[in-house]
Amino acid sequence: MWSGQPHPDEGHPPPLEAVPVPWKSVGSCKSHRESLGSLVETPAGKEAQGEEDLAASRLDVLRLRSSSMEIREKGSEFLKEELHKAQKELRLKDAECERLSRVRTQLEQELEELTASLFEEAHKMVREANMKQAASEKQLKETRGKIDMLQAEVTALKTLVITSTPASPNRELHPQLLSPTKAGPRKGHLRHKSTSSALCPAVCPVVGHALTPDKEGKEVDMTLFAEFQAWRESPTLDKTSPFLERVYREDVGPCLDFTMQELSALVRAAVEDNTLTIEPAASQTLPAVKVAAVECGRTNGFRAPIDTTCALSGLACACRHRIRLGDSESHYYISPSSRARITAVCNFFTYIRYIQQGLVRQDAEPMFWEITRLRKEMSLAKLGFFPQEA
Repeated sequence: MWSGQPHPDEGHPPPLEAVPVPWKSVGSCKSHRESLGSLVETPAGKEAQGEEDLAASRLDVLRLRSSSMEIREKGSEFLKEELHKAQKELRLKDAECERLSRVRTQLEQELEELTASLFEEAHKMVREANMKQAASEKQLKETRGKIDMLQAEVTALKTLVITSTPASPNRELHPQLLSPTKAGPRKGHLRHKSTSSALCPAVCPVVGHALTPDKEGKEVDMTLFAEFQAWRESPTLDKTSPFLERVYREDVGPCLDFTMQELSALVRAAVEDNTLTIEPAASQTLPAVKVAAVECGRTNGFRAPIDTTCALSGLACACRHRIRLGDSESHYYISPSSRARITAVCNFFTYIRYIQQGLVRQDAEPMFWEITRLRKEMSLAKLGFFPQEA
């Protein structure tokens, strides 16, 4: 409530008090009353002025409050927008981080795979290099052996050419020809059997089954001779030629067809590849105590005679020779009959290799008869005929 007099604490001036003044004239009194009236009215005006100021201040407060609310709303909206922008940017950055993480994981996996692949390739290259080195060393060893073989064969052929001819063979080089009969005009080219194969150091002399030329009639089979002439024009070891196909079918195959089929196939392949070795059984290496026989034709312990089982025929007999296939360290003991069959086939292959290499310089007919004689040896060997050893 608004009191008649303002309180001093409210900041209003104190009320006016009556002051005694001397009496004057009426005009003076009148002017005095006017001034007094103005003095009396002054506190009321001040009170109205204060109310107006208060209302104005309240209005200002309201305005400030409304403006503050607007500012708060605008600030809140702005902050919300900024928050949304920040959250959006954060989500984008999270997605980018996730993508980069996947890329890094993929790159690490690819790097591991590439490293493993490189190591595997390196190991593979090392293995291949080692295999090639071993193959090269083996080939070098085989080449040196072949060179030695060819040198020995050339030396032997020179000796044969100088000292022996088909018409007049050297009887010292061919003791099987020692006979009072004369040599026929077409005996054929005879070779010293010790040079039939450098890989077969123990090849025996030719089987002594040749009949005396004076008592043996010969007639050329024109079909066989035509096949031989066709082969002689371009000599090869290919079994598809009619000449060699016939020899394989009629002589080589039956001669090397032993009871033990698996070992027979290995022997045939070694003979064709010229990698078969025949050597005498070293009796000094055999134990003096008799033991049980061993599989695959190994010795059973006798020192002399050597009684064992032939690895090719499976028969128990005195096996004084053994064979080795290629570079294998395994040896197989063979009987004299099996040795004669293998030797006959080796002699045939050695002669046709001489023809292929151009080492035999004869006419077609003597060469044909020599091949026929070698085929005859194979036929006799496969029938069981073999020379008796001393």
